[in-house]
Amino acid sequence: MKILIASDSFKGSATTMEVADSIEKGFAGIYQGVEIVKVPMADGGEGTVETLVAGMDSEFAHEEVTGPLGEGVQAKYGIIKDEIAIIEMAEASGLVLVKEEMRNPLLTTTYGTGELILSALKRGYRKIYVGIGGSATNDGGMGMAKALGYRFLDRDGNEIPDGGGALGQLQRIDRSKVTPLIEDAKITVMCDVENPLYGTDGAAYVYGPQKGANPEMVKLLDENLKHFADILKRDMDVDIGDIPGSGAAGGLGGGLMAFCRAELKPGIEMVLDIQQFEGQLQGVDLVITGEGRIDGQSAKGKVPAGVAKLARKLNKPVVAIAGGIGEGTEGLYSMGIDLILPIVDRPMGLGEAMGEAKTLLEKTGERLARILMLSEKLK
Repeated sequence: MKILIASDSFKGSATTMEVADSIEKGFAGIYQGVEIVKVPMADGGEGTVETLVAGMDSEFAHEEVTGPLGEGVQAKYGIIKDEIAIIEMAEASGLVLVKEEMRNPLLTTTYGTGELILSALKRGYRKIYVGIGGSATNDGGMGMAKALGYRFLDRDGNEIPDGGGALGQLQRIDRSKVTPLIEDAKITVMCDVENPLYGTDGAAYVYGPQKGANPEMVKLLDENLKHFADILKRDMDVDIGDIPGSGAAGGLGGGLMAFCRAELKPGIEMVLDIQQFEGQLQGVDLVITGEGRIDGQSAKGKVPAGVAKLARKLNKPVVAIAGGIGEGTEGLYSMGIDLILPIVDRPMGLGEAMGEAKTLLEKTGERLARILMLSEKLK
């Protein structure tokens, strides 16, 4: 029997490879003669670069870039198979980089994310993936574009300041100094949200408060993004206001589309593509996937659903292992998951479960092996 394990990490408890190692240890201790292949997995959010670099022929590139409030920060991005650069905007422009009392999306900038893209371009990489989860920003990607040479001018021809609060001053976009390196680049944005750029479902109203915006700031940021979209439509002939995902990461999703001709795709699809996952399914008898909590949201761009979708295409059975099971899991069975197993084997609190996650995963691997042995006796 050949088994492929492709689970997300159990955040705060076990990395993707620790999850796979624990399941393998438990399973192989009961079921003899099994071949197990482990594929590191993530959904395109924070931690994706770490996951892919740790599990593939990859390395990190390091740069000092501009942080969300203009400070210098040390950031890294992944080089996958010496041909793809994979960037997490949270490394340079993430909310985790800003102390809670200093969070202010009127001021925070995506400039450092643009510097990481420029670094990859200068190193010769033209296939670039950008994960845009965990942002501290609401500048529509203006800072990112500034780093690539775009100039954003007010009515007097002066460059406007960084941050979403300055977008209302924008009168003209100057493209005369944009780096030519962007011309032949193929940039793909790993994005799992469908929020438009502005409006009640847009970047400012939905995500602004968690970045430090009060109601008055949210209203201003939303108005500024609407103005920004109008200028983009006039000066660059791109209309991103209503495109699903354009509001992701404070409008960086839309900014990457407008300034880099980027394409937005679900993060899990991009990770599966990088991993050449469909090819790895050849000859596999069983697929094991999982994540820390499986519920109705797991169907929306999470690892178990993405893995199951490809596995079903090749008629491979799928078992999902979870730290906890919530409401709405029924829909996952129609997506290709055949069995969902929780790791918790007795009453315990969340802290205890997280602390014992590796042991519980190993025991779950043992139980799964016994289930398969039983099924063989019933044939």
